[in-house]
Amino acid sequence: MVWLLINFSSGRACSRDSSPAPAPALTLSSPASLHRLRRCSTSDKLRGPKEQVADTQRPKLTKKSVSTQSLLSKGRGADSRNKELPQSPVGSTSRRGFYNQEGVSIKVFLRGRPITMYVPLNVHNYEELRTELPAERLKLDWVYGYRGKDSRGNLHLLPSGEVVYFIACVVVLHGIETQTQRHYVRHTDCVRCLAIHPDGVRIASGQAAGVDKDGKPLLPSVHVWDSGSLQTLQHIGSGSFERGVGCLAFSRADAGSFLCVIDDSNEHVMSVWDTTRGCRLAETKTTNEAVLEVGFHPADTGCIVSCGKSHVYFWSWNGGSLTKKQGIFGKYKKPRFIQCFVFLPSGEVLTGDSEGNILVWGKAAADTKTLGKGAKETYQIARQVKAHEGSIFTLCVRGDGALLSGGGKDRRVVLWGPDFTVQQETEISEKAGAVRTLVQGAGDELLIGTTRNSILRGSFSGACTPIVQGHTDELWGLTTHPCRDLFLTCAHDRRVCVWDLEHHTLEWSRTLEGTGLCADFHCSGTVVVVGLQTGRWVVLDCATQEDVCSTVDGNEQLSVVRFSPDGNFLAVGSHDNYIYLHTVSDSGRRYSRYGRCMGHSSFITHLDWSQDSCFIMSNSGDYEILYWDIVAGGKLIRNRYECKDLEWISYTCVLGFHVFGVWPDGSDGTDINALCRSHNERVVAVADDFCKVHLFQYPCSKPKAPSHMYGAHGSHVTNVRFTHNDSYLISTGGKDTTVMQWRVTSGRLGHSTSVSSASASSLDLLPGST
Repeated sequence: MVWLLINFSSGRACSRDSSPAPAPALTLSSPASLHRLRRCSTSDKLRGPKEQVADTQRPKLTKKSVSTQSLLSKGRGADSRNKELPQSPVGSTSRRGFYNQEGVSIKVFLRGRPITMYVPLNVHNYEELRTELPAERLKLDWVYGYRGKDSRGNLHLLPSGEVVYFIACVVVLHGIETQTQRHYVRHTDCVRCLAIHPDGVRIASGQAAGVDKDGKPLLPSVHVWDSGSLQTLQHIGSGSFERGVGCLAFSRADAGSFLCVIDDSNEHVMSVWDTTRGCRLAETKTTNEAVLEVGFHPADTGCIVSCGKSHVYFWSWNGGSLTKKQGIFGKYKKPRFIQCFVFLPSGEVLTGDSEGNILVWGKAAADTKTLGKGAKETYQIARQVKAHEGSIFTLCVRGDGALLSGGGKDRRVVLWGPDFTVQQETEISEKAGAVRTLVQGAGDELLIGTTRNSILRGSFSGACTPIVQGHTDELWGLTTHPCRDLFLTCAHDRRVCVWDLEHHTLEWSRTLEGTGLCADFHCSGTVVVVGLQTGRWVVLDCATQEDVCSTVDGNEQLSVVRFSPDGNFLAVGSHDNYIYLHTVSDSGRRYSRYGRCMGHSSFITHLDWSQDSCFIMSNSGDYEILYWDIVAGGKLIRNRYECKDLEWISYTCVLGFHVFGVWPDGSDGTDINALCRSHNERVVAVADDFCKVHLFQYPCSKPKAPSHMYGAHGSHVTNVRFTHNDSYLISTGGKDTTVMQWRVTSGRLGHSTSVSSASASSLDLLPGST
């Protein structure tokens, strides 16, 4: 057996006022063999001629020792062989890992690029490290946002007083009076449509098709579930729909015994299902054009209406057959889209179209001169009413039979009287967007879903106030307040929003001159800096929301901005490969250029400050881990071994010894978008590219580490942050524009799946060299 001892020439880890320490010496137990090893750094290639000359003056190796494997192989006994971990099959994976048997460093490969991470001194035996599932769990506490931008019929009011809507993979049941939320989270991809059963308890929700992290398809289906218990009652149509479920509706005349579904395939196949047995009763192709809505006649289950691009169809369902009759526009101009329809108590069908017209449809005798003998009755326009400027996105019949309509371009909500006379109307603010959905609330109250992802509550006699708000475009920027229950988000919609964790409300918002991509609060909590896509960063006053100052660093987008723990420095990471340093004074109100960190060969992705505000650790797009001496003006620390024992005030870098175990199998280096260590240093949260939030034990320094996995987002998760007291975790979605607030618990609460990152990580331990 070969014994290895590690001797350090200096007991200090990394000091800015000391000369670089010599490389550590590895001494074999055999006195006859003494070798001094030079540990290579990914930054060695950045050395200039002077550094290279200095290297030539160092003691030469009698034999080039690029690998400790050769040392170990000489005297390897049976005991040491038993301690070796077996090699996992690599196959086509882009990543492998090596463990240096002396316990000095870990080497992993991402897309063929070696990444060396040095083991801290407090890790006495790396092989004895155990990474287990954390005791902490996550429970979805609140969802910020509403999918009104591209969805219809997605807002309903239950008899319980809860408002039901969906966003991402979550159906939200929002208690308006109690200010509470409950969540149905059994969908595996984005929810696309929603229908309420006539009993007011059961709900049907349809999802889009998707792909899991292993490339396996997630089939679209319809979930029928109980809104009281949130238990799934039936899974309908898994494997029967293509691309997704576009629209659906329960029958009304027979107490909801049947469900009509139209999928998103090219032919937009319509099918009718028995909700009791979950079996399909009839199926037919509808049209190659987009279908926007479907519904049963309230008095006749055999009559179904669907509408969409340039059509309205009246279907007759009889047993296993579905036959259609197209609505005849006749002398009236055919609109580009029939956006919506409703049934009046009299049985008439009303449609709203993209021309702003309400059309009244009725049966008429067939024109035998045109259609020939034997032609049956047709559905024709009985009346046309000009109601809005631009599209009519929604029609709603109140309990008293009165008609409500909501316009797109004019943002008006109109109450119609007999003979289509305007009785009352109101207009929502331009900031809220166009009217997408209307629902009658209690009494004269209205609930309005808008195209800018807000839900408003109001009436014709009073103002409309938002009860749900959200972003409208891709979301990346996130930071939490250092001492208050607040967090900030910024997105491609150019909005900066500050949210109140306790009251679940929007504290304030600002529209910026450009897209916000990253942000950070000053340690005083009085100002916040936001980095933009243009290379400019702006400092905002948290009390007045006014600009404090603005500066441009480079001409490419900024990916990370971070204040030092003492508040005296600001680091700005850019896509031009530089980290710009600024001194900060007057509690974050004055800034002066201090230096620039140069050495990365790709764009900056993440950075963290040391606890003493003297050093920075940074990651880049080509998987580098570099360290910088800030007091020395941002000088690159060549010997990264010296930084292995530095303590960091935060850990958001996705590459490093303490977190490399979070990487999934077969990773291409982009599968993890962000991570965040809790302030108590017990857990680390991870945002991945597969719509999942993970919770790992910290430190996570072993490959194939297990984690609690949570699904709720419908797009890549772009960021995660713990709040100042670790009570909550905030996560942001990309294309789903969702912000989710998770409560951190120590029990077994929360709908999670415990997995090992081995199912997602090609970090295979192999005996190798540093």
